[in-house]
Amino acid sequence: MSTLSSEAVTTAELAPAPFVPLLDTVEMAVVADGAEPAWTLSEVPGGLRMLQIEAPDTAVEVRLSVPLGDTAGYWHPKANWSRTLVADWEGRSKVSLIDGLAAGCLYDYTGATLLTFAAADPVPDVALRFGVSEENDTHVVHLQLPPSAAPHRFLFVPRSPSVASAMSVLRDWYTTEMPAPLPVPEAARLPLYCTWYAFNQQIDAAQVERQAALAVDMGFGTLIVDDGWQRFGTGRGYAGAGDWTPDTDTFPDFAGHVARVRRSGLRYMIWVAPLLLGPQAECHETWAPFAPADSGVPGAHVLDPRHPEVRTHVVRTCLRLVRDYGLDGLKVDFLNEAMVYAGDGRGDVGQALLLLLTELRDALLTERTDLLLELRQPYVGPGMAAFGNMLRSFDCPADSTANRVRTIDTSLLAVGGVVHSDPLMWDTSGPVEAAARQLIGALHAVPQVSVRLDALSAEQADAVRFWLGQWRRLRPQLLDGTVEPGRPDGLYTLVRSESDGVIVLSVHDERAVSVLPATHRETVLVNATAANRVVVDVQDTGAQVDVDVRGPDGRIIERTQMSLVPGLHSIPVPTMGLALLTKTS
Repeated sequence: MSTLSSEAVTTAELAPAPFVPLLDTVEMAVVADGAEPAWTLSEVPGGLRMLQIEAPDTAVEVRLSVPLGDTAGYWHPKANWSRTLVADWEGRSKVSLIDGLAAGCLYDYTGATLLTFAAADPVPDVALRFGVSEENDTHVVHLQLPPSAAPHRFLFVPRSPSVASAMSVLRDWYTTEMPAPLPVPEAARLPLYCTWYAFNQQIDAAQVERQAALAVDMGFGTLIVDDGWQRFGTGRGYAGAGDWTPDTDTFPDFAGHVARVRRSGLRYMIWVAPLLLGPQAECHETWAPFAPADSGVPGAHVLDPRHPEVRTHVVRTCLRLVRDYGLDGLKVDFLNEAMVYAGDGRGDVGQALLLLLTELRDALLTERTDLLLELRQPYVGPGMAAFGNMLRSFDCPADSTANRVRTIDTSLLAVGGVVHSDPLMWDTSGPVEAAARQLIGALHAVPQVSVRLDALSAEQADAVRFWLGQWRRLRPQLLDGTVEPGRPDGLYTLVRSESDGVIVLSVHDERAVSVLPATHRETVLVNATAANRVVVDVQDTGAQVDVDVRGPDGRIIERTQMSLVPGLHSIPVPTMGLALLTKTS
């Protein structure tokens, strides 16, 4: 029987292999059919360990095993909501350059890590099995690696106090060792207005220009016109995808329209899915032989990027759009649909996409050096840093919890680019708290918003201005500071972001929040709970503070002074409001 067999129900039923100590309490076995893999473990800068396995042109399986101890959960880039423990007969994942990363983090109930690993080379396709081994009282991770002439390399982080701190060590390594990331223009770091949830595909030039004028006044810096600008861009399917030319009925002078919006003060981007091909497209007959497989979205096939002709076509299409219409960038969607071709024996899809994205980046940067390129979960890992500077959360309409969790998940391994929320939407006839809740959920990423701005109530419009203003003021902490969100299985209900003596505490469930008023010159308490107060526990010597309490729309509720001595204090903060605590002595 093959030692690499994946047919067994549990990992304990696989052909046995000798395990050896690797790091901390982690043990490892390396197996390959018909070969004796050679491996070394060495220390690399930053305190990391590098595992290097040599088994030329042979499929390899790496088996990792950790005693359960007080294990609480297992996080990986494609975890979504499954971030507690699963059985080893259940845990499965397939990853590639544009679909996650071969990485994972096992942690205990204190939040400390028991195992943290990641592929040093994020391009090859990898299949993973993971979970609790019921037979052995361990948590296991098995990585099945494709044949390679080059050594397989994996990074391991020694035990760390939290998942976020372990991931920061990996990020530092990727930042140093991976190809230079795509430059991040200032426009990528500004609040963004998107048309998708506000209009879906029912858009035209006049409506976009109306929203753009309001967006500038509210504090936005960039606009994305999503699906619907192109010919055959109607209906929720993609049967018309492929030509990527403007719909002249709704955008009769697309270049002129783009220029008008840009003159108003916004950067202009459009949505494009260059690998999709639908039967209604005029180019369908030409490209159908290169798109034999259905995509995972309705109505379209997907072009196979392993064909040089496809790569050339995609690059020319995207370059034409930017050049002909004066665009500032592209929202590039559905790249992960190419994974339908993975494992068919006709070549590595990840390597083909690496070629495609390299050619696309080089061509677009030749056209303009400040280009904006948005990528979307799950293709936002370190290997994509050279190809996108806006890393967006996966779709989660009106779900502030999902936006919080997914943006923080993305930021754990984000290299180079800046993390963006999925566009925020809410009921424009609802209470002001509905708007503030969505904005707070995206606080630790660049907020994208997608509601009809001219349909907002006065209170909701004030809330947008207020929270975007606070976000801009606190951007050094929220985007560039040290972030500690807690355990992944806790869904990040208390997020701490700090730098330069300022700390932002986003509180999403009722608890006593530890604060250090003598240490921080400003403490920002964001109350995303249902209560109209935040309870703080002063953990240092305390301080006199000025207290500025604001409602969800930014209205001043109270201005006072407090003596925050060690111990518990209840600060009246309305739900979806905030309190600014500024140290005075």
